[in-house]
Amino acid sequence: MKKGTAVLVLIFAGTLSFLMHYRQLGKELMSIHVWRQTQTQSTINNFYEEDFNILNPARNERGAGDGIFRMEFPLMQWLMALLYKIFGSHLLITRLFMFVTGLFTVTGLYILIRAVLGRDLPAAIGAWAFTFSPAFYYYTINPIPDVFALCFSVWGLALFFAQMKHPSNLRLFLSGLFLSIGTLVKLPFILYYSVPAVYFILQITEKGLSRKLVLKAITVFIFLGLPAAWYIYVIPQWNNGIVGGMLDNHASFTTIMDYLQHNLISTLPELLLNYGALPFFIAGFYFIARTKAFRSPVFIMLAISGIAVLAYFFFEINMIAKIHDYYLFPFYPLLFLIVAYGAYRLIMTGKPTWRYLSLVLLILLPVTAYLRMKNRWNPDSPGFNRDLLVYKDDLRNAVPDNALVVTGNDISHYIFFYYIHKKGWGFDDDDLRPDRLSSMINEGARYLYSDSRKVDRDPAIIPYLDTLVLHKGTIMIFRLKEPD
Repeated sequence: MKKGTAVLVLIFAGTLSFLMHYRQLGKELMSIHVWRQTQTQSTINNFYEEDFNILNPARNERGAGDGIFRMEFPLMQWLMALLYKIFGSHLLITRLFMFVTGLFTVTGLYILIRAVLGRDLPAAIGAWAFTFSPAFYYYTINPIPDVFALCFSVWGLALFFAQMKHPSNLRLFLSGLFLSIGTLVKLPFILYYSVPAVYFILQITEKGLSRKLVLKAITVFIFLGLPAAWYIYVIPQWNNGIVGGMLDNHASFTTIMDYLQHNLISTLPELLLNYGALPFFIAGFYFIARTKAFRSPVFIMLAISGIAVLAYFFFEINMIAKIHDYYLFPFYPLLFLIVAYGAYRLIMTGKPTWRYLSLVLLILLPVTAYLRMKNRWNPDSPGFNRDLLVYKDDLRNAVPDNALVVTGNDISHYIFFYYIHKKGWGFDDDDLRPDRLSSMINEGARYLYSDSRKVDRDPAIIPYLDTLVLHKGTIMIFRLKEPD
């Protein structure tokens, strides 16, 4: 395959993906992991509407406070807010930003595979297959920072492998910078620093330590100081199970084994790879063994990074469970390197049967991705109380935006706030005690948004309710009695 033909494949893949996503671009946030999407979008909105300081990402569940909540470095959210300031606040901008990020990620993977395998054909195949990974296809237009982190990490790896064949200080510099940005945006992508680390270890083993090698290593790793500084500062403020992983596990052994089995037999082939790409993935391992590709230093570098990613997976399996497929994004570059290699070798066997079978499978990838994800943007089943979506404008306009409110039920503590576009306190599982509501009122809460009749008809809660402001579907808005 000529380079020009490979570029046409990339353009066609991007165009087809856009056409497949077109009907979803104007829709509100919904479906799987909508809580994570609304969390991200709320941060974008708060940068745009309140504090544009990139160091001060804020959430809506904040009580009467400022809501500052620092997790990953919010570069992606801040850039989107910047676009909002230029073009206005439109969810379409978020979706298009994510889609363009996805296109850059696909292009980066193409360059990575070409740098590793040295040919355009497997690079084009890998990029095409990756475009129609069902999970990537779904998240390509949804606001989660993992796609943004993946994009920079893939480019960091691509430029590093490219400079191995064609030494360039600029490529080395950008590689370190991009790997750093990927890590800043999502900490697990620090695992890909294992690639340059193994490279420099192999170089020292083979050639000995030299001033030139030290300078090259510094060029890459000096940027690691940026995510190190951020996470050393913010991790002590976290209160979740991510840091503890399996060290803070409360699930049974049987449950953990169930999680492992689900990710192996469902998430991996169905969501990450696409069933159409699974034969290529299996063939990739076969040809790695047959061609003894594992003897290559490049294979060693990639294998060590794969071991690092697997270690991360096993450490976080209690948090990944069966649902957090976007936690598995660090696997993507390795998975589709194997897919590309397997497909390329099958095509190059010279046997027409394998060539035509491979072609059919590649053609089917967009179809199987679409069929798997076509119901993900279904407004009749959005993944939360549908009345929030149906009556969004009424719920937002019923109360001034600057009013502090109490909202529930919402186990995510993000979705309800996002749809009503308010700040305040949240509750879930019908758990709003009178003493807690009284405390909220004293701190400034003036309205209650409730889809729980158990709460708003509780005799102990009723004395705190003044008047009914609005009733839409299952959701009722009450003015709260102000403190004496």
